[in-house]
Amino acid sequence: MTIWTELTGTPFEVAYAPVNGIRTRVLRAGSGAHVVLLHGTSGHLEAFVRNVPPLSAQFSLHALDMLGHGYTDNPGRDLRIPRYVQHVIDYLDSRGIEKAHFVGESLGGWVAARLAADHPDRVGRLVLVAPGGTVANPEVMDRIRTSTKAAVSSDDISLTRRRLELLMHDRVNVTDELVQVRHAIYHRPEFVAGIDELLCLQKMENRVEDLLTAEQMSRIGAPTLIVWGAQNPFGDVPEAHRMQESIPGSTLEIFPECGHWPQHEHADRFNELALKFLS
Repeated sequence: MTIWTELTGTPFEVAYAPVNGIRTRVLRAGSGAHVVLLHGTSGHLEAFVRNVPPLSAQFSLHALDMLGHGYTDNPGRDLRIPRYVQHVIDYLDSRGIEKAHFVGESLGGWVAARLAADHPDRVGRLVLVAPGGTVANPEVMDRIRTSTKAAVSSDDISLTRRRLELLMHDRVNVTDELVQVRHAIYHRPEFVAGIDELLCLQKMENRVEDLLTAEQMSRIGAPTLIVWGAQNPFGDVPEAHRMQESIPGSTLEIFPECGHWPQHEHADRFNELALKFLS
C-alpha cells in the first residue's frame, strides 16, 4: 500500500499557502465542518494519509505541515508551543475559518490542547492522539533528539527507517514510501539548518516552561477524545489517564498492540472513533 493508493478515489489538493508570510504546505480534502490535522515532532502531513479518505467524506480537512516541519518554512528561532499555536491560528485566519475541530498527534496534540485552553472560541471538538506536553522525561527526550539528529545528519536511509520504526508497535506499518518521503524531508537544506530549533522542546528548560499544566487542561471546554497506544514508546498509559482526569469530561481510548501512531497503525478503528466523535 502506498500513499497514492491510500488516496485513490479521494479528491484532494496539496498546496502552499501564504500564512502571515510563512509558506505553509497543506493538504485539503472534503467539505463540511473544518477539521485541522496536526502531526508530531519532525513529522509531516503524510502522517494522516490513512485518515484522509474516510474523514473527508464528512468534513473539510486541512492537514498541515507545521511550522518548520515538512515543506513549511522555518522562520528562525526556537520553535516553541506559543509559536506553533499562533501559526495554526494564522492559518485559520488566512482561510476565514472562525472555528475548527482539531486532530493532533504527539506534538500536534500538545499544540491543539494549548490552543483549546487559550483560544476556546476557535475550537469545536478535540481529538488528541498520543499527545505530548504533560511530562518532561529525560530518557524519552534524549531518544527523540538523538534518533532524529542521527537521521538528519546522515544520508543513510536506514537511520530514517529506524526513526519511523520508533513510532510503531508493528514495523510493517513503516512502508518504503513513507521512509523515502521522510528521508527527502530530513535532507532538505532548510530542514537540516533548522533541526536544533525544531528539537528545542527536547531541552529540559524549554520543555518545562511550555508543558501543559493542570490549570491549562482544566480550561479546555471543547469535548475531547484522547487516543493512546498501549505500547506508546514516548509515554506510558498512566500519563494518558492523568491527562483524561485533567480535561473535564474527556474520554480515553487505549488501543492494544499500538505504538505512537494509533491513527496510522489502527486506521480503521481510529477513523470509526473519530468520525463518530467529530460528528
